[in-house]
Amino acid sequence: MEHIHQYRKLYELLRKHIFSGVYEEGSLLPSENELCAVHEMTRPTVRHALDSLVKDGLILKMQGKGSIVRKPPQNIGILSISGTASAVGVRYLKTNILQKPIIKTWPVPFQFELSKLEQESGCIYMERLRFVDDEPVFYDVNHLPNIYLPRITKHSFENKSLFEILRKNYQVEILGGEQKLKAVKPDKHIKQLLHLKAGQPVLHIERKLTTNKENFNIYSTIYFNSEKHAIFGSF
Repeated sequence: MEHIHQYRKLYELLRKHIFSGVYEEGSLLPSENELCAVHEMTRPTVRHALDSLVKDGLILKMQGKGSIVRKPPQNIGILSISGTASAVGVRYLKTNILQKPIIKTWPVPFQFELSKLEQESGCIYMERLRFVDDEPVFYDVNHLPNIYLPRITKHSFENKSLFEILRKNYQVEILGGEQKLKAVKPDKHIKQLLHLKAGQPVLHIERKLTTNKENFNIYSTIYFNSEKHAIFGSF
C-alpha cells in the first residue's frame, strides 16, 4: 500500500510539472537515480510513476538518454483510458458543465448491462461541452454508479478532468473498456451545441470504462465533431 501511495505522489507531481511547463517539450526528466534520491523512493516505485507517464503519452523513454517530455497530442484522445485532458493537454482543452453532477435513477433502457449493485445504487449524472482552441468539439453525457464517491456532487468540474478528480480524490483508476462508434444525423440540440453545418454528421460514441473498483464502471455517451480533429487512443 505504501508503494502505491508513493507512486501516485510522484506521478501527480511530475504530471503537474509537465503541464505547467517546468519540463518543456523535448527536455529530460531527472534520472531514475535522481528521482529516487530527491523523493526518497525505491527504483520500482519511480519506474511505476514513469511508466504511467509513458501510458499517458507525456514522456518517451529512450535507452541511454532517459525520459523525454512529449508535447500533448493535437488530436482528440476520446479513446484513451488516460482521459481527454491528458491526451489533449489542459492548455488546449476547456470544459463547460451543462449539468452539474446530480444523483438520480438509471435511465431505462440503458445502453450497457448494469451489475445488480450499480442498479441498486442509482447513478451520478452530468453533462459537459468540451472545447479545443475555443471551438466546441464534443458533448458528453456521463453516468457513474453512486458508490465509492462521497460528496462527488460538491466538486467543481469546470475546466477540470473527471478522470483526474476520480484518481486524486477517490483512488479510482481506469483499467480499460469497450465502446461503440457510429456516424449519425444530429438532432437540433446537438447541432446547436457543436455548431454543426446543415447535413453534417456527428460521431456518436457509447463507452463503458472499467476501473479498479468492483462494480464501478464509467458510462459515457459522446457526440464528436470530427470536421477538424481526428481521434486516437488505445485500451
